Amino acid sequence: MATETAMPRKKMRILLMPFFATSHIAPFTDLAFHLVAARPDDVEATVAVTPANALVVQSALARRGASHLATVKVATYPFPSVDGLPPGVENHSKVKAAADAWRIDAVATDEKLMRPGQESLIREHAPDLVITDIHFWWNVDVATDIGAPCVTFHAMGTFPTLAMFNLSRAAGAVDAAGGVVTLPGFPPPEIQVPTTELPEMLRRQETADDRATGNAVHAAHRRCFGLAVNTFFDLEHGHCETFVGNGYVKRAYFVGPLSLSPSPSSPVAAGGGAYGSRCIDWLDKKPPQSVVYLCFGSLTHVSEAQLRELALGLEASEKPFLWVVRSETWAPPEGWEERVGDRGMVVTGWAPQTAILAHHAVGAFVTHCGWNSVLETVVAGVPVLTWPMVFEQFIAERFVTQVLAIGERLWPAGAGVRSTRSEEHELVPAGAVAQAVARFVEPGGPGDAARKRVKELSVKARAAMAEGGSSHHDLRAMIDDIMEEAGTAAAGPVLSG
Repeated sequence: MATETAMPRKKMRILLMPFFATSHIAPFTDLAFHLVAARPDDVEATVAVTPANALVVQSALARRGASHLATVKVATYPFPSVDGLPPGVENHSKVKAAADAWRIDAVATDEKLMRPGQESLIREHAPDLVITDIHFWWNVDVATDIGAPCVTFHAMGTFPTLAMFNLSRAAGAVDAAGGVVTLPGFPPPEIQVPTTELPEMLRRQETADDRATGNAVHAAHRRCFGLAVNTFFDLEHGHCETFVGNGYVKRAYFVGPLSLSPSPSSPVAAGGGAYGSRCIDWLDKKPPQSVVYLCFGSLTHVSEAQLRELALGLEASEKPFLWVVRSETWAPPEGWEERVGDRGMVVTGWAPQTAILAHHAVGAFVTHCGWNSVLETVVAGVPVLTWPMVFEQFIAERFVTQVLAIGERLWPAGAGVRSTRSEEHELVPAGAVAQAVARFVEPGGPGDAARKRVKELSVKARAAMAEGGSSHHDLRAMIDDIMEEAGTAAAGPVLSG
């Protein structure tokens, strides 16, 4: 009589290599988690980081529950020695001064410094697939050398990515803009951005090295097996189609929002220990949609003067607020805590943002427009007041306010100069903060219309990650395509008599 014996499966080994920022490491870890969850019998995932960043990976996994700590492996490679950075500072979030952040960038984008350690690890692990941050564009070549496909993963959406691609390829577009640039290659209506609000890489005078790096990045996109993006089709459908239609990449997979669990109805653990519990306990005592949540991400350095104006503005708004302040040494104005009382809560360092946004008491989010925060507020269905500060955040703000219309600028256009350079960015006064917050959340105010739209997107976000949804499909299609390319498709059961 024939009996069925299961042959051991050969798992596809995936090595993921994120940039040195928590805002990149977290979604890379989420992607690794989802890849394993999608095909646990077929996929093995390892996130490769420098030693000081291993804890960031472990923390991201722990927020999904202790049982998931072993689902994704962590590998490390050395972080190069950098003048001016103390040992162990290997992440943008750990840099104490904004002026020091460029040292992290300089190291990360230097092929001579970074490639040896990364290439050594890739060759040692001999993965079936490399998923790399585009900052490390040379890994496309390393993967090709060992006969493995390489996928680039974008932690930010297609809208800001395409905007920067198009601006960098439109020779002289920024120089000739006369103070304001129109984003090229986008459908009407025109979207304009002051040059002061463009990423530094687009503002500075282009050098021969800049051109060489830009050409290498574009070439890597064209040569790689494909591109994965932390977004979902219904959020950016027109821009998703442009990626493949314009020949930027061979294949594109839209696999987000990755912050959601594989079963979107299952919440991600709040995490944060005592801080997380304290936040939720405080919110539990507040009326529905009454609290304004403020957080400016892990990369932003806010000046002492601006923190003071923001504190006084929140006080004057007379609205309940939960405010995450990155600086652990900041002291509020004298008497402020007594005057505000239990109406406000300040958390220093880190807070469980997904759990906070999901809480019924939160009615608005003052955000820097980092892409992770954009996706998290869409998932939670919370409208936003925007306060971008660095990198591509001002471009993402246009997507949030002009394309999605799920919020508005906290500081209106024309009120003052905003800039990606801190020395150019004018102080947002307390009065402007108070007025914007109070107006946005008042019954019948602009927050209500924005909330209706973002609630609709929230439903679509969860549907995308649910079985049969667009992101659910793309994640599995990526695995299938790569397994076919790599020849690692698992054999079925064998009959033996």
